Amino acid sequence: MFKYTLDNKRYHTFNYFLKNKFSCKVFKVPLDAGASCPNIKNGGCIFCKNSSKSNITNSNLSLKNQYEEEVKILNKKWPNAKHIIYFQTGSNTYMNINIFKNNVESLLKYKNVVGISIATRSDVISEEYLNYFDDLNKRIFLTIELGLQSSNDKTLQLINRGHDSKNFANMVNKLHEKNIFVVAHIINGLPYETKEDMLNTINYLNNLNIDGIKIHMLHILKDTALEKLYNKEKFHILTKEEYIDIVINKIELLKDTVVIESITGDTNKEDLIAPNWLIKKFILLNDIDKEMVKRNTYQGKKNN
Repeated sequence: MFKYTLDNKRYHTFNYFLKNKFSCKVFKVPLDAGASCPNIKNGGCIFCKNSSKSNITNSNLSLKNQYEEEVKILNKKWPNAKHIIYFQTGSNTYMNINIFKNNVESLLKYKNVVGISIATRSDVISEEYLNYFDDLNKRIFLTIELGLQSSNDKTLQLINRGHDSKNFANMVNKLHEKNIFVVAHIINGLPYETKEDMLNTINYLNNLNIDGIKIHMLHILKDTALEKLYNKEKFHILTKEEYIDIVINKIELLKDTVVIESITGDTNKEDLIAPNWLIKKFILLNDIDKEMVKRNTYQGKKNN
């Protein structure tokens, strides 16, 4: 059995990491603090819809009420668990820092909170935020999630990301100087990327000593710039088999100390144009597991 798992996975699971760190079950509580995105004024990323709104139970509630509602639901499955506050929607450092601090500090008062996870972008974290993160990280387990999507700067230009790979690397280094845990988001199947491009993104992240990773498959959603590009150019969309192969190759390259928080994402089938195979998330996860067993492979196999 792979050493960083509790459930026969062949990669460093988030569940293993949290149980090893906190000695109990821990779940993330997704919240919407009303954060926007600095890239919207430039048209936003071409795959983005509704400013990356996430599946919060009721984002119209106050943060405290959102937290309480989400916990009530999650407690039905894990009644004795601890919680990580997850500021999921938008770029959460793209707001007045005093508002941000009030949001965080008000939620730290809940007794079962053991961590804070903040989703944002590498180009919108000021020195003022970095100093606050430094303080926060000394009081509670802090994770900063940064969208990268690809290490290929031509791809980042094509998807209108709004920053380059150098900007991302500089921010990761600044966060690591303060011993802050950093998770990178990447996307497989971006327009015109080759398998080599996608594997190069893993090598890039290995060199940055990234702490965690979330791997996604490109979603083409209705009413996005990506949908228009796809209708015009019909670029190749990865098949399920191609995605599985690329994910496994990435896992083999990735350092085994890197925590894999996810290897596919959730999608809203009402908005999904392609690929349709993404709808069956758990079948995809099982197929990845089966193929890793078939290949007798595991995380970091090609990194030794």
